[in-house]
Amino acid sequence: MSEAAERAIEALLFAAAGPLSAADLAQRLPPQTDVGAALMALKARYAGRGVELACVADRWRFQTAADLAHLMTEEREEPRRLSKAAQETLAIIAYHQPVTRAEIEAVRGVQASKGTLDVLLELGLVRMRGRRRSPGRPVTYGTTEAFLEHYGLASLADLPGMAEMKAAGLLSLDLPPDFAVPDPTAVRDDEDPLDLAGETPEFHTDFLGSDVESPRS
Repeated sequence: MSEAAERAIEALLFAAAGPLSAADLAQRLPPQTDVGAALMALKARYAGRGVELACVADRWRFQTAADLAHLMTEEREEPRRLSKAAQETLAIIAYHQPVTRAEIEAVRGVQASKGTLDVLLELGLVRMRGRRRSPGRPVTYGTTEAFLEHYGLASLADLPGMAEMKAAGLLSLDLPPDFAVPDPTAVRDDEDPLDLAGETPEFHTDFLGSDVESPRS
């Protein structure tokens, strides 16, 4: 039964147009199938081969082994590069989500330009999540599954922690004792879901400002 399940999952993932979740696979397999065990066995079987089984954003797919990337000679359109401001904004959203525009500015210490969040929303890396339960009901932002796929993360829990960022030289080794990296998986209860059917928030009304960033006073 296990071998049959592995073969079935292998065929489904190979033929699928995109990654499939365990639930997607379970819908196409007999009810008694242990999809999780079959995926783990299949992943172990492909480990170290030219094509490997990987989990990205809680979905499974076959992909070329990272060390063989140099063999891929297909020419593709150069992806849009993010500015330093956009990279910083994306990092803040990833670790602090759900986060408002004012909170992003408070962390960065500058007033963000109108276009920074526009770019992240356009690329599908960021989405409007809800509204903060505070005066003005500001819109909150969070990352998307496309963000996880772009950076090869299975979930937000796989974002680099303090030790990893120190090792990569992204954080000073001499930090205050009370310094902590925000937990992006923490649950907050001060946000209401965005009712897209009942409201159509216009980005320019929620994100006023010039196209040039300036230090906050």
